[in-house]
Amino acid sequence: MKGLINKRIGIAAERQAEAISTLITKQGGTAEVFSIQGEWILNDDICVENVKKLIHGSFPWVVLTTGIGAKSLEDAAIRINEREAFLQALRNTKIAIRGSKTLNWLRQHDLKPLYVAEDGTMENLLSFFQDGEKREGQENIYIQLYDQDDQVLQTSFEQLGFAPYLSKPYHYKHPDTQVLQDLKDNILQSSLDAVVFTSKTQVRNLFQQTEQNEALTRSFNEHVLAVAVGKVTASELERQGIKKVIQPANQKMGEMIVKLSEYYISKEW
Repeated sequence: MKGLINKRIGIAAERQAEAISTLITKQGGTAEVFSIQGEWILNDDICVENVKKLIHGSFPWVVLTTGIGAKSLEDAAIRINEREAFLQALRNTKIAIRGSKTLNWLRQHDLKPLYVAEDGTMENLLSFFQDGEKREGQENIYIQLYDQDDQVLQTSFEQLGFAPYLSKPYHYKHPDTQVLQDLKDNILQSSLDAVVFTSKTQVRNLFQQTEQNEALTRSFNEHVLAVAVGKVTASELERQGIKKVIQPANQKMGEMIVKLSEYYISKEW
């Protein structure tokens, strides 16, 4: 049974928007793309600087948070003919990672992490270091960032006795203003049955203008379903006061849409 028949589903993602649209269509729904992720921008010079710092620095720990971040650093190492030195630096340190895509990248290079966040969140990674051995002095740690929480992460690791070096190989530009407003209007007017989010950046972009936030939250709680690909995105939606968030047990696009379809089917019985 197809649970999305006569359902209009908004998609806030960009990179996976076409694939998600296909999944929604297969479940009988109508997909509408409102990409509010913002354009992905590689920080070329910063990548090179980050690679050199890892190669020539002394870091007992390296934290990698995204597969695309790790790959961007590797590509920068290739550009300056330091790929092997970059990989060797990773072999010589303890690695902690946040998500499955990062783990896949490590496996491609025969690298093994000492710790993988159980739920794919930075909170879980921080708790691992918090529960670890006590540090009498500041211990260097190399952290590849993936969102806007630079200062928060730096402070958190400093409080745990680390001297963090923050690597930021890429960033996202602000989303198109008109697309962002179009999505808001559709939510406020309840023209969409649900909205699919694949990153907390998309959620933050949607709620960045405080004057409409209360109305957006109310519309989600009363009319429009919020759908998240995983725990990190779901947590950001919940921080905005959204009480019901649909999310799959496994953080996969296909399972997310199946979960949404099953929700609507269950409501019919």
